[in-house]
Amino acid sequence: MIATVVLALRFALAIALYAFLGWALFTLLQELKQQGNKLSTQKKPSITIFVNIEKKRESQRYFTQTEIIIGRDTHCDLSVMDETLSAHHARITYHHGQWWLEDLNSRNGTFLNREKLNTPAVIITGDQFKCGNTLFDIRVDTDDAVPENST
Repeated sequence: MIATVVLALRFALAIALYAFLGWALFTLLQELKQQGNKLSTQKKPSITIFVNIEKKRESQRYFTQTEIIIGRDTHCDLSVMDETLSAHHARITYHHGQWWLEDLNSRNGTFLNREKLNTPAVIITGDQFKCGNTLFDIRVDTDDAVPENST
């Protein structure tokens, strides 16, 4: 008699455990869907980079991706024909709600607002950085519209 009661309690506890695990997984799935919807509706970051070679504005580029590689290599997101630039000179990334600039161990270094960049730094509209002999001006765009004359 006691063995039957113990067996029935084991089955009841097993059913309760699986019900709890099912409920927990269902709740986690719902939370994951909510977070995914929230992230998909967030505004995509955008930035405009003005390229100035030898103190003459050459072009401007508009980016909506979250990582931009700058260098001499044609496979870079922003490729600049400047012999003093490394193949992969610097990287601009968007994370934690801000744009960051970092040097990629380039030979001639990266300078942000005339100071040598040793660690990744936050960049904002109006900042200027130098890679090789090329100056770059930054404009962080606040709306989704593509600026005029972007190349």
